[in-house]
Amino acid sequence: MISELKILTGVRSDNTYLKSAYCTRPFKVANVREERTDPVLRLMMMSSSPGMLDGDHYRLDIQVTAGASLQLKTQAYQRLFSMQNGARQEMKVDMAAGSSFTFLPHPLVPHHDAIYNGHTQLYLAENCRLIWGEIVTCGRKLNGEIFRFKKLRNLTEVYLHSKLVLRDHLLMEPENMNLATLGWMEDYTHQASLICFDTRPARQWAKVTEGIAAYLDQQEGVLGGVTVVHENGIMVRLLGHKGEQLFNCQHDLANIFNDLNT
Repeated sequence: MISELKILTGVRSDNTYLKSAYCTRPFKVANVREERTDPVLRLMMMSSSPGMLDGDHYRLDIQVTAGASLQLKTQAYQRLFSMQNGARQEMKVDMAAGSSFTFLPHPLVPHHDAIYNGHTQLYLAENCRLIWGEIVTCGRKLNGEIFRFKKLRNLTEVYLHSKLVLRDHLLMEPENMNLATLGWMEDYTHQASLICFDTRPARQWAKVTEGIAAYLDQQEGVLGGVTVVHENGIMVRLLGHKGEQLFNCQHDLANIFNDLNT
């Protein structure tokens, strides 16, 4: 089943509002902004489905207009059920000049025999701020399903002025890969990625990377690293044992990025 979600923002008196939204089953969009004076539009992407089923194809199209600020949230963990052919998700985000976009979704939970392909394209213009993350778990760990899915592939591309500046490709096939080996997951079961970009001129990343590294040193049970991936961005990779812990870490790191990247 093909399911679509389209979001277009607008700006009025320096406040971002939802100009238009279109969604098909199982998607719904809710405005969760608590204060009307909050200049950031805060939306929650909800689903009436318990997770992605075999043959599901999600298409997400987000347009953040010039000067707008959008924070998109998810409702719960995204389950990927057992499949024969697989499920797909395609997400495209267009950010106009001076806009900001934050998307830190709940973790993916691939069940036994799940097959998933994800492709995200993020297009940035000048003076944009982007915070984007993903978390992949080993599966239903408490049920003994540790890396029992068939295949999981996530491809993320970041473009600046239509030029590719970051390409991150995650491919996990437990039947053909020893994910517990050195250089892979080793004894960790969950992994997360965090991408932060700021396309304002003359960004200095030393203070941000030092702050992130100091935070990661204090996290018990989490192994992480941060690197400057482009003159306008950084990327953080995390390994851990608990999805909720990595989810909270991503939000803490996003706050560090916002506080130190001034």
